[in-house]
Amino acid sequence: MQADYVIIGSGSAGSALAYRLGEAGHSVIVVEYGGSDAGPFIQMPGALSYPMNMARYDWGFSSEPEPELNNRRMAVPRGKVVGGSSSVNGMVYVRGHAGDFDHWEETGAKGWGYADVLPYYKRMEHWHGPNASDWRGTDGPLHVRRARQWNPLMHAFVEAGAEAGYPVTPDYNGEQQEGFAAFDMTVHRGRRWSVASAYLRPALTDFNVRLVRGLAKRVVFDGNRAVGVEVAQSETETIHARREVILAASSINTPKLLMHSGIGPAAHLKEHGIEVRADRPGVGQNLQDHLEVYVQYAAKKPITLYRYWNLLGKAMVGAQWLFTRTGHGASNQFESCAFIRSAAGVPYPDIQFHFLPIAVRYDGKASAEGHGFQAHVGPMRSKSRGAVTLRTGDPLDAPKIQFNYMSHEDDWADWRRALRLTREIFRQPAMEEHVRHEIQPGGDDSDATLDAFVRDHAESAYHPCGTARMGAVDDPGAVVDPECRVIGVEGLRVADSSIFPRITNGNTNAPSIMVGEKAADHILGRTPLARDEREPWVHPDWQHSQR
Repeated sequence: MQADYVIIGSGSAGSALAYRLGEAGHSVIVVEYGGSDAGPFIQMPGALSYPMNMARYDWGFSSEPEPELNNRRMAVPRGKVVGGSSSVNGMVYVRGHAGDFDHWEETGAKGWGYADVLPYYKRMEHWHGPNASDWRGTDGPLHVRRARQWNPLMHAFVEAGAEAGYPVTPDYNGEQQEGFAAFDMTVHRGRRWSVASAYLRPALTDFNVRLVRGLAKRVVFDGNRAVGVEVAQSETETIHARREVILAASSINTPKLLMHSGIGPAAHLKEHGIEVRADRPGVGQNLQDHLEVYVQYAAKKPITLYRYWNLLGKAMVGAQWLFTRTGHGASNQFESCAFIRSAAGVPYPDIQFHFLPIAVRYDGKASAEGHGFQAHVGPMRSKSRGAVTLRTGDPLDAPKIQFNYMSHEDDWADWRRALRLTREIFRQPAMEEHVRHEIQPGGDDSDATLDAFVRDHAESAYHPCGTARMGAVDDPGAVVDPECRVIGVEGLRVADSSIFPRITNGNTNAPSIMVGEKAADHILGRTPLARDEREPWVHPDWQHSQR
């Protein structure tokens, strides 16, 4: 088998790439290990807790014991399915803040500032929001809609934010991220709108794009040039690329593939008997993620989703969705949100809230005290860094994942501020008629109490990234250059969340898709889309005011 381009991974960036390269007239083979995304567990937005916990759809990774979190092993769900993690995620759509991308550019990712990436966000979007906005795209493949905020609690949360002195923003993905708002979600006509729906299926139908099932083991080289990929199917065979190989296999599997292909820290590769092709110390390093906790409250009124937390209720919600694609099954239920700054002197938001009208674990396995609600909260820009490394020299073995969560002293101060600000919001008048009592954290506001809560209860928000960092060619820690080319070899690129120099502000699916869109133009040798020089909103007194 051969094609102009071979893409490893059908996830957020890989499917976008396949569509754009196919649209340009090239032949493309997409290699995907996972199976079909058909079925209600994936397609029904309200069932989101199921696929990420099913071996059929998830790689089943877990971290090494995390020293600062009581040596807990953390779940690291990654989509092992057509559409990758966009087929198992929470469907929350957040572009990230302009400051994120300007930081990328300042640290060596030239051409990836906010003015550069905004046109690609507009190109990929089909915005179904209540208001027309020239900050949003209207005819892209990715359908995005605004949450309807059906539950009174969702409005009360936003109102409480306003009462606490924070702004209410009409579009956190537009001119102003900072503030309280309704969430955007990648849901279309009542079902999950993954990249499989948005990009891959149209590409397979309309262009010379093929999907091949198999496990990519390593990149094949002719001299210093990548010419194909070794894939394990019923037997191992090589799929040849006439032009380039592109890794879009996730921030966990992409560095693993690079290392098994001889690209990575030389000493580590030699330790596992792998011949060194390019000594790139940054491969697998710079691992970042968002941690979050659930701040939970018991509800005074029986108006939460707990009323459906039984066999009959779930059957009713499921039946309504199956027959009409409407009702609570047509929403991810993350319908209100906020982005705030933790302190004066912080230039743009560094805390995110997801509000949920039920008190329940993210995996859906336990509810708390009947009717309740919760805010998922966590700092956005942790200074801790981890790594993805090889466990063995066998490409079939899972890698070692060590996040080193909370290993930087500043992270503890960030978390205390986040939790205290959260409690303050829930003490506002708008929440008085709804809050019966706090379920967790519980206890006082002391550093020791809050620190213990984080150690015991913090969980991954499932946003790993940064393990093949983009930067200048002469940066020894960079893995790819600003055109996504792997430094030190030819014919090989990376295009997924691995290349993020620093994690973005919010959920990472949208920026991962954007990476695929923009990387396609670099691969095709096209002039990038014209920069959009508009300045987004920044709090006019951010130096001296927290809100």
